[in-house]
Amino acid sequence: MIRWIIIAVLSVGVAGTAFWGYQEHQEKNAVLIQAENTYQRSFHELSYHVDLLHDKIGTALAMNSEQRLSPQMVDIWRLTSEALSNVGQLPLGLLPFNKTEEFLSNIGDFTYRTAVRNLDDEPLSDEETKSFEELYEQSGDIKDELRQVQHVVLDNNLRWMDVQLALANEDEQVDNTIVDGFQTVEKTVEGYSESNVDSPIVGTSSQEHSFQSLNGKKVSEEHVREKAKDILEVNDGSKLHVTKSGEGADVPTYSVSYKDNKKSAYMDMTEQGGHPITVLVRRPVKEKEISLNEGMERAKDYLSKYKFEDMEIFQSNQYDNIGVYSFLYNQDGVRVYSDAMEIKVALDTGEILGFTARNYLMNHTQRDIPEPEITEDEAKEAVNQSVDIQESFLSVIDNDLGEEVLTYEFLGVMGNETYRIFVNASDGTEEKVEKLDGAEANFATTS
Repeated sequence: MIRWIIIAVLSVGVAGTAFWGYQEHQEKNAVLIQAENTYQRSFHELSYHVDLLHDKIGTALAMNSEQRLSPQMVDIWRLTSEALSNVGQLPLGLLPFNKTEEFLSNIGDFTYRTAVRNLDDEPLSDEETKSFEELYEQSGDIKDELRQVQHVVLDNNLRWMDVQLALANEDEQVDNTIVDGFQTVEKTVEGYSESNVDSPIVGTSSQEHSFQSLNGKKVSEEHVREKAKDILEVNDGSKLHVTKSGEGADVPTYSVSYKDNKKSAYMDMTEQGGHPITVLVRRPVKEKEISLNEGMERAKDYLSKYKFEDMEIFQSNQYDNIGVYSFLYNQDGVRVYSDAMEIKVALDTGEILGFTARNYLMNHTQRDIPEPEITEDEAKEAVNQSVDIQESFLSVIDNDLGEEVLTYEFLGVMGNETYRIFVNASDGTEEKVEKLDGAEANFATTS
């Protein structure tokens, strides 16, 4: 009897120990997962911030206006701070990374000193500009090295906890892909001249408001259903789920959804006038059957059909057999950036997969656009002389204060980069400079 009691007690003890061990294991795994997620987020944010930092420095180099340069320097300084914060959250305590941190810190110090000084009285010297150009090239090298590490991490599903273990095992030879990648980044930065690093280098509306371009009478749910049936290319309108926005909505709308075994779709339409605001269709896109240009013609036909007139193609791109087209409103030969819309077209059948007219409906109106007070040649004098201007337009954009201003828009090239530069058509000041995205580098390994 006593023997069975002892066996029962021991069994309970073993079971309790096993349960405690299981709980400990689960809690440990939860901590490890949380740490892994933190490391992954910090690393990918670091890569993103260095990428953006490189673009911002390039944009600053293309500027020729001291008023625009100061806020750009503040933006660069902010990005270096965020990149440094990302580095500090990675498990690199045992891996020397001080050169890269020093490089980022010195860029931050330089841009801060430049931002707070009066550039009208004390503009960048030739030596400072040259040093800034070198920093642009060097930040590009760091960006590419980080992108390479990022590609390897994602392609091979590597874990950052393995990095921490590899760094902690001091008695063992560290052989880890991520560690090797960061050592390459560090060596790249170390190769830069310290004298260079330490040199004293001193479009569209984003404001939400009520829609201005709503005309026509209020439409019924049945009208919305019939129109949505046509827009979403659905045969049976009774299968559309239609709901109306609640009381107090800034813009009364109808929302329409649809789903079958082939596709799902969603759209918003204004109650007043029945104007489509957004359209989203999800379905598998097959092999390309029509060209990107043919897709653009489908997009133009779509705009014409739903009474969006005087729209001008702004840019087009192709992603996975889908054409993406951006349009701007053109009033008497002047491009209006606030009245922009985008359309996605499936290049297998020409079906519209996506559409947004929110900016257009929010901002569109017949404007009283003034005549330019300076000539195009005078405006070109405000553009950095290193930029080779390829095209020019008259455009209305929103400035930093949210005010619409008439500008000369110049599309130009400097080195291997393309920029869009806006110069105020009244006083010749540089309003905005945008660096356009080029072809993405291919980081795939070759066998």
